[in-house]
Amino acid sequence: MHDRGSGISLNRLNSSVILLALVLPTVVTLAYFVLLAGQASTLQQAAYGGGKAVQFALPAICTALVLRERIRAALPDRRGLLMGLCFGLPVATVMLGLYHMWLKPAGLLASAGNAVSQKVLDLGMNTPWRFAAMGLFYASCHSLLEEYYWRWFVFSQLRRRQTLPTAILISSCGFMAHHVIVLGTFFGWTNPMTYLFSLAVAAGGAAWAWIYERSGSLYGPWLSHLLVDAAIFLIGYDLVRCHLG
Repeated sequence: MHDRGSGISLNRLNSSVILLALVLPTVVTLAYFVLLAGQASTLQQAAYGGGKAVQFALPAICTALVLRERIRAALPDRRGLLMGLCFGLPVATVMLGLYHMWLKPAGLLASAGNAVSQKVLDLGMNTPWRFAAMGLFYASCHSLLEEYYWRWFVFSQLRRRQTLPTAILISSCGFMAHHVIVLGTFFGWTNPMTYLFSLAVAAGGAAWAWIYERSGSLYGPWLSHLLVDAAIFLIGYDLVRCHLG
């Protein structure tokens, strides 16, 4: 009886960890992006840094102390890298094309550009060099950390308990959730683009989960994620460059 009860408790603990991992990024984003909006840039940066540190430490701590498993990293896989490139490069190209050929000329991102500029200034990224450094960090490092968090940990834990489609769906919705807050802040909560772009984020998360499932390595999803984030920051720079000192 004792062993069975311990097993049930462990399963509940594991489920609680997964639930926490699904909602924590949304809580962090609400804190630094919404609740502290308009506050001193140092306070926003501190909340961002502290929240992200807790978020990205969670998988390693839970794997070692709760799940009691060794942390392993797979080597780069040529097939996974190719799948990542074949998804990320066309998506990034289409994003840049849509922006320069339709969204920008039609003025559809004008109001979002003002909101993005204000947030960039609030965070202290008020020069081209600082913005470039932020973009480089997000495209190279932050994208890897997100893949480690969402695909290596959240998706993998869900995959142990759910079918592949269900694990992809749940992890991708969790991945999308904190982006909804960012997009809603920039575009407005009644703007259809907020939800269209949010669904695009979920679709990207689903594709990266599938690539990770097929390759067993984070390098393919990371390469793909890196390319998409690079396109996002190129668009972002074009939106805010007139406001940078």
